Amino acid sequence: MSGIAKRLLFPVRQAAHSMWTLQNRERLRLRDEMSETQRLVPLLMKQRNGAKWTDEDKRELRHHLNHLVELAPYLLLFVAPGGFFVLPVLAWWLDRRRGKRE
Repeated sequence: MSGIAKRLLFPVRQAAHSMWTLQNRERLRLRDEMSETQRLVPLLMKQRNGAKWTDEDKRELRHHLNHLVELAPYLLLFVAPGGFFVLPVLAWWLDRRRGKRE
């Protein structure tokens, strides 16, 4: 590859590397966030297994589910393959939701 071609491809490689680094960092952060919800599945299965949810269980369920809802856009963007390219669709969808509230 000639020197000119290398110089022209350098910014593209640098941008791709930056996007990969960002995606990887956010993926690791999400993994850590999701590991905090390890108690969610046993808590969800508690009622199915015949036990009743206490008020504390219900508060904890609400906390976990609200936390997961906050992470949903990140999951779409940084975990899904090609998720970065879904960003314009996510922006359109969020804008559409805001319009209905007014």
